[in-house]
Amino acid sequence: MLGFVNTIESINSTINGLVWGPYMLVLLVGTGIYFSFKTNFLQIRKFGFTMKETLMKIFEKPEASETEGDITPFQALATALAATIGTGNIAGVATAIALGGPGAIFWMWISAFFGMMTKFAEVVLAIKYREKNAEDSWVGGPMYYIEKGLGLKWLAVIFSIFGALAAFGIGNMVQSNSVAAALEGYGIAPMVTGIVLALAAGLVILGGLKRIASVTERIVPFMAVFYIIGAVIILITHISNVPAAFGLIFKHAFTPASAVGGFAGAVVMDAMRRGVARGVFSNEAGLGSAPIAHAAARTDHPVRQGLWGIFEVFADTIVICTLTALTILSTGVWDSGITGAALTTEAFNKGLPGPGGVIVAIGILFFAFSTILSWAYYGEKCAEHIFGSGVNKFYRIIWLPLILVGAVGSLDLIWDIADTLNGLMAIPNLIGLLGLSGVVFSLTKEFFTEKLGK
Repeated sequence: MLGFVNTIESINSTINGLVWGPYMLVLLVGTGIYFSFKTNFLQIRKFGFTMKETLMKIFEKPEASETEGDITPFQALATALAATIGTGNIAGVATAIALGGPGAIFWMWISAFFGMMTKFAEVVLAIKYREKNAEDSWVGGPMYYIEKGLGLKWLAVIFSIFGALAAFGIGNMVQSNSVAAALEGYGIAPMVTGIVLALAAGLVILGGLKRIASVTERIVPFMAVFYIIGAVIILITHISNVPAAFGLIFKHAFTPASAVGGFAGAVVMDAMRRGVARGVFSNEAGLGSAPIAHAAARTDHPVRQGLWGIFEVFADTIVICTLTALTILSTGVWDSGITGAALTTEAFNKGLPGPGGVIVAIGILFFAFSTILSWAYYGEKCAEHIFGSGVNKFYRIIWLPLILVGAVGSLDLIWDIADTLNGLMAIPNLIGLLGLSGVVFSLTKEFFTEKLGK
């Protein structure tokens, strides 16, 4: 048995090295660069308009009679953000700094800047090629625009397989394991955490997308604001260190970070690779997950919903990940030798002695729980694309007990396999994005010249 596990680990490690290697990261960022240039950097030119159409309309509900879709644009965003704003915003950013140095944050920003347009394109195509299923609900995502737009059903099925399987790991067991580990430090047994999480998730997930969206539209603003306020208070109390923190980021983006304290040092390539990977892992631009949620949004034009994709990357990476990074750097703990969530916890404890660690623990709880809700829907829709809508209830029933398994188990291998499958989702999705790029450009021109007259 041990030999079999070791064989699986070896095979997965080889595939993972190829999937998340430099070529894939270049392809992911390169796709965003391509869409940025071809749209004359829409994320800059129309940034004000994007904020007006998203941030300023968060609580505005479009008239159902004027649009098609099952949930509001903000509910679609909240469902997508619930998946992207996860433990990676706390642990992932810390790991990028611990292994790549402060310069990793600069490259995280770069990947997010171009990732805005990748996510924009994904959402535009998700709306363009969505359809109604047997339950009279709107469904869409990479599997639909690959099949209907490119006519490559076999490639769409491959994406669906990767998505349906990856969800159980990265969107389920890994998340419950993170919560259990964080709460165990406060005397709560992992078994208790797993049971409570499974029961709470069941109350939401069994109600389908509309109930998930209804819950996430309340959880996401709360958890984001809660965490942001904690980080901002720390930065205000350490305001004199913030300029130096930015200085470290820009300096080490282009020069090696020498070994200091518990930090082993990092070359520029380490900073670049860790930062780009962290940006991609965090906002999921190019992976094809978020457009599955956006496909159900009520909207009158694909591009209008696409603007929410731009805002999604901005909120996740430019705002929340940056606050995590600045907190770690300004409190001076980045070179302590600690990594992961423990490093972020250390920064919050030092910045806000007493409540700091609690803020991180609560952040992990809500970030992970909301991720479990959204990825349940993503995985379900991927399975539905293969087997039909009859599989939905079965998928939900399987999903819930695995939350408990994740909370009490050791998940190193599961995490690694899920990470690989998550990366494999990007390959067919990027083929779809690039193959249908002309559709994105045409719809963008139509929206800004004909519909808006701008």
